Amino acid sequence: MPAITAVPVWHLYVPKLVTILRRGYSFDDFRHDALSGLTVAIVALPLAMALAIASGAAPEKGLHTAIVAGFLISALGGSRVQIGGPTAAFIPVVFNVIDKFGYGGLILCTLLAGLMLIAAGVLRIGTLMKYMPQPVITGFTAGIAVSIFLSQVKDLLGLRMGAVPADFFARLQAYAGHMGDFSSAAVIIALVSVVLIVALRRWRPTWPGFLIAVVAATAACALFGLPAETIGSRFGGIPAQLPHFSIPHIPFERTRELFASSFTIAFLAGVESLLSAVVADGMIGGRHRSNCELVAQGVANVASALFGGLPATGALARTATNARAGARSPVAGMLHALYLLAFMLVLAPLMGYVPLATLAAILLIVAWNMAEIESFGHLLQGPFGDRVVLLLTFALTVAFDLTVAIEVGLVLAAFLFMHRMSEVVAIKSDMSLLDEDADDFTQAAEPNQRAQLAEGVEAYQVSGPLFFAVANRLDDVLNQFPKPPRFFILRLRLVPLIDASGVTALRQLLKRCERIHTRVILSGLREQPRAILAQMGVKPDGANLQFAENFAEAVKLAAV
Repeated sequence: MPAITAVPVWHLYVPKLVTILRRGYSFDDFRHDALSGLTVAIVALPLAMALAIASGAAPEKGLHTAIVAGFLISALGGSRVQIGGPTAAFIPVVFNVIDKFGYGGLILCTLLAGLMLIAAGVLRIGTLMKYMPQPVITGFTAGIAVSIFLSQVKDLLGLRMGAVPADFFARLQAYAGHMGDFSSAAVIIALVSVVLIVALRRWRPTWPGFLIAVVAATAACALFGLPAETIGSRFGGIPAQLPHFSIPHIPFERTRELFASSFTIAFLAGVESLLSAVVADGMIGGRHRSNCELVAQGVANVASALFGGLPATGALARTATNARAGARSPVAGMLHALYLLAFMLVLAPLMGYVPLATLAAILLIVAWNMAEIESFGHLLQGPFGDRVVLLLTFALTVAFDLTVAIEVGLVLAAFLFMHRMSEVVAIKSDMSLLDEDADDFTQAAEPNQRAQLAEGVEAYQVSGPLFFAVANRLDDVLNQFPKPPRFFILRLRLVPLIDASGVTALRQLLKRCERIHTRVILSGLREQPRAILAQMGVKPDGANLQFAENFAEAVKLAAV
């Protein structure tokens, strides 16, 4: 049988583009990729502008992000059909950063987030992203959806007001104070756009509903002279020029203040890109390279920042569109970026006439899709602790800050997990003989093992991982003895792992036993606990501490 050779670590970072080209890339493959890329570009064109405006940036920033970051994510990424660019998940955090620190602060945040993503990929953290608790993901995703909706009320209703406040309560107060200043034209445009997009999705799902709504609304405004605010009236149009290397003033002195937001951007980019890659794998029957994808996301975000763009990540809806359109390689994603560049250069003068109410309607549809109402309702039927995590993460995302929501949600979920695990772990002495120990005795098993023990010998069994959440319970064991035993057998066969806190608690137990002249025997140690104990200096000395392979051997040692 031939020996199996280990795959070099650097293979984990080989882009899928390289793998595809090595296998052979035909003209028929290119034809499929070209059509898929064009389809995705048509979807991404209005969406990129809408996402940028909702984030508090100029519309061309969204296009530049989709062009620069979208090209690099496909060229360097670990997924075959991933499409990258700005996404709705970033809107709340980007809006808050621009509001507090200006666009230069966002550039610094995006740079830091890109470096964090590169480091995460190099350190091979991509495989850990799958352990993100679902209540936290659903909670902040639904919260982002509500935040997107609230950010678009001004353009949906055409409210005549200044800049929308970033703070939740100040925003509601501002809306309430200007609700009487709405524009009937904006309301009609938004309503018709929503109805048109929903109708097309139902009866013509293959048609580009977003783009059709934008074209129809723009044409209606021009033909009927509707007094609606447009991209041109607010931003002065979109420049028909290539994205250029330009860095505004970056407040490096405020790096510490921006670090939390940078981490949030990196976290969202990592989670969303890997989630998108997993969905793409299911659609095409492929397998992505998670750590390679994180490195590509990091490089793309650094490049986006250097070209004055927004944060970017894998876009789930655009990736699914790419896969359904028949994409065969990352070339489709690279072509999608080039198509967007061509559209921007050719159509920039016309984009200035696009009504903002239509772009707000597009984001309203995006927010509805993000809300995951069915998943949210399903989790509300779960255990009480999960419901608390879900609702708290959701409320903090909407009312306060996405960074705070993720931090609190993860910490609460971690404590909930530790509490549940500590309840699973059992430390007991009244034990029936277990099936796996049947061979430990040549005689028939008695219903209670305590009858097998000599006088002055006590035995306790630990069942489950011995980690920091349950380690303090070890010290309580000795308090249950009326007088110190001569031998204390601690059965660890059912302990699959032990962490540093568990070892520390065990050492404290051993010191206490030494003071009261109780000899300790650890029986049934498995591979991981034995290795960790040796690594941290807990070794048998033949006197105060002994190891036994099984319970029967431990009983014999205690009988000496």
